[in-house]
Amino acid sequence: MAPPRTIVVGIGNIERGDDGAGRAVARLLRHMLPDSVRIVEQDGEATSLLTTLEGASAAYLIDACVSNAPPGTVHRIDANSAPLPQASSDLSTHGFGLAAAIELGRTLRQLPPRTVVYAIEAESFDAGAPLSESVVPATVIVADRIRSEIEETA
Repeated sequence: MAPPRTIVVGIGNIERGDDGAGRAVARLLRHMLPDSVRIVEQDGEATSLLTTLEGASAAYLIDACVSNAPPGTVHRIDANSAPLPQASSDLSTHGFGLAAAIELGRTLRQLPPRTVVYAIEAESFDAGAPLSESVVPATVIVADRIRSEIEETA
């Protein structure tokens, strides 16, 4: 039997300000996690995301969001327990892609047994801009939380 496989997926567009938050977390985690953890960067397209999750026993998905919380707020959602919040259809900046992938995966019973979404509240999506000052510390917080979760479940 193959060992459990953990995957981290940073979602976003690094050329659009805070939309790159998920990818920034993935890049931080490359230096924090063992090589046995697969780290991927994606744009958030639903079918591609589901394909990436195939065979994983644990998945951590990180993306920027807009839910009217203060910029830099970190949201953690256990995607196995409930759908992404309906009150905020914009929870992810790739809301349809990420939400659709999770709900399709749930319907088809293809979500990894542990699927966690971390969403970082964004401030700006300006083309060519770096991450905003309020989002940079949140990327470090999320990377630390994911590293801790993976270590605790190992």
